[in-house]
Amino acid sequence: MRTVRKLYAAVYFFVLYLPILLLIVFSFNDSVYIAFPLKSFTLKWYEAAIQNAQLLSAFSNSLIIATVTSVTATSVGLLGAMATTRYHFRGKTLASGALFAPLALPTVVTGVALLSIFMMTGIGLSIGTVILGHVMICTPFAYGVMVSRFDGLSPDYERASMDLGEPPIRTFLRVTLPLAMPGVVSSLLLTFTISFDEFILAFFLSSNSPTLPVFMWSQMRFPDRLPLVLALATVVIVVSSVLIIVSQLLRRRRDR
Repeated sequence: MRTVRKLYAAVYFFVLYLPILLLIVFSFNDSVYIAFPLKSFTLKWYEAAIQNAQLLSAFSNSLIIATVTSVTATSVGLLGAMATTRYHFRGKTLASGALFAPLALPTVVTGVALLSIFMMTGIGLSIGTVILGHVMICTPFAYGVMVSRFDGLSPDYERASMDLGEPPIRTFLRVTLPLAMPGVVSSLLLTFTISFDEFILAFFLSSNSPTLPVFMWSQMRFPDRLPLVLALATVVIVVSSVLIIVSQLLRRRRDR
């Protein structure tokens, strides 16, 4: 039985990660055709990516959007987690549910709804509209991480600080925030990764300033640019994997 489980796990991970491994392999192939046998090893697609001005602009847009989104979503998640774990008030369950609500909506529905609102109010599409959409879908993740962190922290530290005469804001800065910092860093990394990789909302809400995933999708229409897309995808996979691994390591360290 144990052998069957191991075999099942091996087949499962093989099927799951084989496309990613092939993507990485073909990004180094000196041919525009995605087929075996490989022609030869090359880095020219990565060099072409570095020299592509549109690509660099899209990468810059994604970096800005992901950074602002992660900071904003983590801030909202931190404050929301403090409110729902440290205080008792009427409607607390409703407030907690509202913070998780965007997870229940398909991203396409969220994108269409936001696009309709922006069109009705005359708000032009820009990086700002993409950030707003990304904050909506990233806040539940940030809130979940921060709630988990605060559930493991005793409120006695904050009470002791205020008993010694510290005002609430100073208690937050000197006691609460340092204790919550592992969760804050984990939330920042997680929401940054989600925002950086997100395509659907960026496609609906961006105008002439596409993000990197949208730019990659636009290049898929040209067969001769497919190797460039594979190189970009490889870079995104590596960056995302590193951020996720760091986030998980911080979470394990926090849980000890």
